[in-house]
Amino acid sequence: MVSRLNSELARLARDERGASLLEYTILLALITAGAVASVTSVGTWVGTKWTELRTALGIT
Repeated sequence: MVSRLNSELARLARDERGASLLEYTILLALITAGAVASVTSVGTWVGTKWTELRTALGIT
């Protein structure tokens, strides 16, 4: 029983699927954070331009 447990623990220690999943999760989080930052930045810029246009046209 103990030798089987040791062999299973050794097998799990060599298994790298969890590490790959973690790497892909971190990559996805970084891509998502970049997309959110970009959309937020563009949204702020568009809002500012919209306000400037409304002010220039006298629509306040």
